[in-house]
Amino acid sequence: MNPPISRYPVPELKDLPPDLRARIEEVQQKAGFVPNVFLALAHRPDELRAFMNYHDALLLREGCRLTKGEREMIIVATSGANHCLYCVVAHGAILRVYEKKPLVADPIAVNHRKADITPRQKAMLDFALKVTRASHEVGDADFEALRAHGFDDEDIWDIAGISAFFGLSNRMANVISLRPNDEFYLMGRVPREKKQETK
Repeated sequence: MNPPISRYPVPELKDLPPDLRARIEEVQQKAGFVPNVFLALAHRPDELRAFMNYHDALLLREGCRLTKGEREMIIVATSGANHCLYCVVAHGAILRVYEKKPLVADPIAVNHRKADITPRQKAMLDFALKVTRASHEVGDADFEALRAHGFDDEDIWDIAGISAFFGLSNRMANVISLRPNDEFYLMGRVPREKKQETK
């Protein structure tokens, strides 16, 4: 048997409020499985609802100039800094899929300066990690460094917002011992056809 996905009680999908159940089933339909984070955080449905709404406001914001891959780079780098296994594994999978690069996520989680990404993206992650580790030290020089790479003030807010939001997510995942879904480990590493053959 697999170990539990959380140290707290995990509700059944069928027992959740209809709005949450519908949102999670939509994710299940797209992904083919329910990411454990939704069921684990559903221990407190009101907080899960707020979490999902804020997640969507940040990561699905209309007009955001960061690519989907860049948003996932921020999540993976900051989650690595926060030692969050769940988010490194889950968002590393999403990053590999978005970037179509099976080797991109691991170096970003450990040391983004060794990753095969652009200097602009490295500057973005430098700032994201400063927000994660020493936000009290952020100053005008950090804004100027990002502007030199073409980021504007709204982009910088996006980088900071994603970093800060996943600081919360990482810490809760660590506290509740949130276990990554097995499905995440091979996503973006093995072609779909090959995955089906190995089942």
